[in-house]
Amino acid sequence: MSDPTIRTRGLTKRYGELRAVDAVDLEVGEGSVYGFLGANGSGKTTTVRMLLGLVLPTEGYAEVLGQPMPSARTSVLPQVGALVEGPGAYDHLSGRLNLALLDAAGPDPLPRSRRRARVGEVLEQVGLDPADRRPVRAYSLGMRQRLGLAAALVRRPRLLVLDEPTNGLDPQGISEIRALLLALNAEGTTIFLSSHLLAEIEQMCTDVGVLDRGRLVLQERLETLLRPTGLVEVHSPDAATAARLLGDAVVDVTCARLLVRAEDAASLNHHLVTSGVGVERLGPYERDLEQVVLEASSAPPAPAELPRAEVLSA
Repeated sequence: MSDPTIRTRGLTKRYGELRAVDAVDLEVGEGSVYGFLGANGSGKTTTVRMLLGLVLPTEGYAEVLGQPMPSARTSVLPQVGALVEGPGAYDHLSGRLNLALLDAAGPDPLPRSRRRARVGEVLEQVGLDPADRRPVRAYSLGMRQRLGLAAALVRRPRLLVLDEPTNGLDPQGISEIRALLLALNAEGTTIFLSSHLLAEIEQMCTDVGVLDRGRLVLQERLETLLRPTGLVEVHSPDAATAARLLGDAVVDVTCARLLVRAEDAASLNHHLVTSGVGVERLGPYERDLEQVVLEASSAPPAPAELPRAEVLSA
């Protein structure tokens, strides 16, 4: 992995007896697209808040762009674009005015002429009309999501931290935002995103981390997780007989399905059939991301994340 853009060690957040985040060690390489996965209440949003310096950890530490958070947040956050828990905006103002105010209120605002050009540029990037003067209250959920992404892009960030960036978008909108994020990544932007759309993560991400009840139970390159397993999947009405016949080569038996270590699927099929075992289907066993996440997550989701305590002032 390249030099980390995000690194945590033992990052923990407790609310009383509950560990919302439990000793998490993240490694997000520079230039990667990191998919952060987990059920509702697993601790994803609390982790993101700590990365952005919005919530203090109980234990452990976090580094973002090579600097400790939250102590370095005044120098780090101008280089980070974030969309967390939905976009915020002044509903009575247009999208353009919202973005202009956001930049003007920042620590290093653009000159007015450059600000106007940059605001128009990012609105076009996310699929919004720069000439649209409607107030944000008239926006659909998908349009608000696009505006939130535009706000995250105004400063040309080195790092994008996105929570459900395609929420509320139709399939075409999802495809457009995916293409935009991949183009930004190709230009060097590191992207850290959480999403429940596993198909989107599978199409976009280079790396994946999975939280389960506050613990990081999986962190790996996506290509490693989805590489061939070397196992053969056998579906047979005589699964118990097949398992006895194959002995230690059987890795798992679930109802009528067996997973078997075998170098040659055709030879395995011939062995079973000539031994009188019925075979309905047989072939290489391949996992998709959903199966990987389900196997890594060993328990039902934890209760919903607790209130936003200990929020730091800017």
